[in-house]
Amino acid sequence: MPYLRIETNLELKPEQKQAFLATASSELAKTLGKPEGYMMAQLVSGADLIFAGSREPCAYVELKSIGLKDSQMLSQFVCELLTSQLGIPSRRVYIEFIDIDPKRWGWNGSTF
Repeated sequence: MPYLRIETNLELKPEQKQAFLATASSELAKTLGKPEGYMMAQLVSGADLIFAGSREPCAYVELKSIGLKDSQMLSQFVCELLTSQLGIPSRRVYIEFIDIDPKRWGWNGSTF
């Protein structure tokens, strides 16, 4: 049920995107203590993003899941992932955390 969506102004090749998504999916599932079988991740590269008046690498991140708790730890995790994998400095990342009520998260014709 976790969903990670990242928009960045970096232009990435398809193979770079797929490698990043595989790492992000696996590592975030572990960090959240959720089965990767429920993990969904999306990376939108080449977005028209400007941050602090600059086109330097930046990202906007949405992390949605049932039972999100420690947003400080998750912020650190996401920022470290973006810095190590894509070279985006932590100071150029905004993250929106959304803790979803299980009855408002649908899957497989039902809800959680």
